[in-house]
Amino acid sequence: MSEPAVSLPAPAPSATEPAAERPPSPLLRREGAVAAEGMDAGVAWHYGNPTREQRLLVEGLAVVDLSHRGVVTVTGPDRLSWLHSLTTQHLTALPPRTSTETLVLTPKGHIEHDLHLVDDGETTWITCEPGTNQALTHWLTSMRFMLRVEVTDRTSELAVVGEPTDREGALGEPVAWRDPWPVVADGGASYAAVDETVRVPVRRPGPPRSSGPTAQAEAAHAPADPHPGLDWSWREVIVPRDELERYVGDRPLAGTWALEALRVAAWRPRFGHETDHRTIPHEVDWLRTAVHLHKGCYRGQETVARVHNLGRPPRRLVMLHVDGSANVLPAPGADVMVGDRAVGHITSSARHYELGPIALALVKRNLALDAQVTVAGIAAAQEAVVAP
Repeated sequence: MSEPAVSLPAPAPSATEPAAERPPSPLLRREGAVAAEGMDAGVAWHYGNPTREQRLLVEGLAVVDLSHRGVVTVTGPDRLSWLHSLTTQHLTALPPRTSTETLVLTPKGHIEHDLHLVDDGETTWITCEPGTNQALTHWLTSMRFMLRVEVTDRTSELAVVGEPTDREGALGEPVAWRDPWPVVADGGASYAAVDETVRVPVRRPGPPRSSGPTAQAEAAHAPADPHPGLDWSWREVIVPRDELERYVGDRPLAGTWALEALRVAAWRPRFGHETDHRTIPHEVDWLRTAVHLHKGCYRGQETVARVHNLGRPPRRLVMLHVDGSANVLPAPGADVMVGDRAVGHITSSARHYELGPIALALVKRNLALDAQVTVAGIAAAQEAVVAP
């Protein structure tokens, strides 16, 4: 029986450009390619066998076309201190070739943008969710004032490829798109690489690997040990758009279906999926990787500090293991029920090659961890991502 399609939630119109305005990737011409819809329109959903594609990603053999993601660069001597003052991450002392994640919040602390970034010593390279690059560029440009920074939306000329990395060998990989930095791929060109491996959620004694979370925050928001994100070894490589096919070469391709299944299994939140207009970082476990709790003022910091020090978020992220006997995958937006009472909703769902049907969901903070929940009439077991 064929697997049911999974609809993806539409991003907020104010923060995105219409998917129809994004040109389709040339990799959609590859054999077996089936186009994705929703936020991932313009790239392949799968290439004929999503389960095999997941296995190839886990084995480090396949790559994912992410050329629909936005690419923004910031140059100028004030770039890191400026971004530090605007976002949730500590960036003033970010070493060259070290990747991190940071958020742009509204004045009330709601998540407005999720940025994956790396600095090569002269340029800060940022990738962002599809369709958010124009809004991000406009906002950053409006915040320049008298500082020596220049913001450029380079989505039309640069593309993103997602690929697994060797966990140890990936640290310190090249991040510059031009010479004289080392080469990521054969062929004579150099590329920027935003490496997620260095910001995997880790719960361990001593300093965390990411510069963002503190050990205290990790302990407070880490119900699982070891965290499933320890298996998330991944990077986004920024390449010239006209060199996309050459960079991929003859390596096997995996679609966004496969990538989403591995992301959900690793408990990794995604902007536009796990977030809505009122989401705060605490609810979706972004205190781990994207928020530094001991840095100076930034927009939305008051909410971050108040909820962290004085309370708990109104909602929390859980992973659901859905009963697979019905061969139905609940779609994002489906209510999570306890009896006849709605206690949350699905944010992302996927069929994992080993775990079967799984989902991330936002539920009410006080929902008991052992509560018997159902989704679309199907029984599901919850696993805490954010502690209740």
